[in-house]
Amino acid sequence: MQSAFISDQGKVRRLNEDAGGIYLHPQGHLLAVVADGMGGHRAGDVASKMAVNKIHELWMDSPAIIKPVDAERWLQSSIENINENLHLYAKANKDCEGMGTTIVAAICTDEFVTIGNVGDSRGYIISQARKIRQVTEDHSFVNALVQSGEITKQDAEHHPRKNLLLKSLGSDGLVKPSISTITIDDGNIILLCSDGLSNKLDEIILADTITQAISLNERASKMVDIANDNGGEDNITIAAVEYIVSEESEDKK
Repeated sequence: MQSAFISDQGKVRRLNEDAGGIYLHPQGHLLAVVADGMGGHRAGDVASKMAVNKIHELWMDSPAIIKPVDAERWLQSSIENINENLHLYAKANKDCEGMGTTIVAAICTDEFVTIGNVGDSRGYIISQARKIRQVTEDHSFVNALVQSGEITKQDAEHHPRKNLLLKSLGSDGLVKPSISTITIDDGNIILLCSDGLSNKLDEIILADTITQAISLNERASKMVDIANDNGGEDNITIAAVEYIVSEESEDKK
């Protein structure tokens, strides 16, 4: 596996309210995470940084992930833990009242990837053949309209209430993340991003750019450049993990 992480302020925002990172567990697994502090809420940057710092801390203290069920349970409990921490912090600090953040996190092992999310930061899987699939489900008002058949996916891209979330971290009460596990093949790429990227690059451009024959860091930077060239109104954050094609797999071709 190789990985790349980049977070950019964009061309309009005065502050980067995104946070994230990629962290190696002592047992060799990777945790990739992206958090997008809530725009229009006070202390969005505090919320996203707190969420990332906490999940990193929990990750380094966690037992080895052996089975998908281990990863799924860990992600659920960790994200619920983060939500409670953020809510209690905001209650104790009036200047942070109402703060919130999205989160998308992926546990990457040699055999499988488990992805959990709250909000509209996304997780994709992309094959060497440039086939892309969104693994996460947006917890947003417009996605609920899409799911109910009231509008099309294309309509959702330009809906005036596109940024209205139905779930975020920092809420009072229990927030349950959506969690799924996928099998992984050589050459697959796991791409996590904030909506500053997904709102500016459609899936075809995402897949074409992330599979180019340049370094993974260069590919991530190129996607940020495209998002900025397309307006860059929001912060842009990417965490990518690529499963390198093994020599054994090459020999079989």
